[in-house]
Amino acid sequence: MSRTTTRGLRTKKRKGEKITMMTAYDCLFARIVDQAGIDIILVGDSLGNVVQGRETTLPVTLDEMIYHTSIVVRSTEKAMVVADMPFMSFQISPEDALRNAGRVMKESGAEAVKLEGGLPMAETIARLTTAGIPVMGHVGLTPQSVHQLGGYRVQGKKQKAAERLIADACAVQDAGAFGVVLECVPAELSARVTGKLKIPTIGIGAGVHCDGQVLVLYDLLGLTGSETPKFVKRYAELGSAAAEALGLFVDEVRSEKYPSDEHSY
Repeated sequence: MSRTTTRGLRTKKRKGEKITMMTAYDCLFARIVDQAGIDIILVGDSLGNVVQGRETTLPVTLDEMIYHTSIVVRSTEKAMVVADMPFMSFQISPEDALRNAGRVMKESGAEAVKLEGGLPMAETIARLTTAGIPVMGHVGLTPQSVHQLGGYRVQGKKQKAAERLIADACAVQDAGAFGVVLECVPAELSARVTGKLKIPTIGIGAGVHCDGQVLVLYDLLGLTGSETPKFVKRYAELGSAAAEALGLFVDEVRSEKYPSDEHSY
């Protein structure tokens, strides 16, 4: 069975068909996400937060991204697998980015990489795409720049900032990216960007007018605690369900209800 392709994503935009994208970091969840019919699986550096328990994505290494991406690729059949380029794996120079992105593609089997940044990253995106590496851009709130941005804040609210964000998105497209994530951007601005670009926009906290939507799987499933960003819709509460199941196990073991004859040889 063939995977989602960059050409297929462009066709979806042209036809007005919405694109779905979801994070995954391991075999079990990658299979579930793939079987659900998600178009793109992002092996995000958000694994630093939800898998490693870190406060930011900055400590995630290239080797860790390759490791997790290779697992997801092996565990899926239909979704395009996109790997995040972690902090300082692409910012030093276009040649450095090419070496690191090449490692990701060769060692993990990913179909594409994603990197953060607009106009300042245009030369790097062009270098990668010229070498045959598909690139997804990421503008607006860029988590790897969280300290520079002063926290996780909505981007492009004022006119000058909005114009800069539009310029960033256009630069990403002109450099050869096949799509771009818009994170924490006002819905009206996302609509302007989406209408201006020929490549698909994937929103996260960017309103309904984007060509597609992405969420962090653990947020969607209610596995990350009670506090989530405004844009997150929790489609399930698996965290509380798991806690309840574990509590029952503890009670039954201590009261010798488990294992019963039914669960014994």
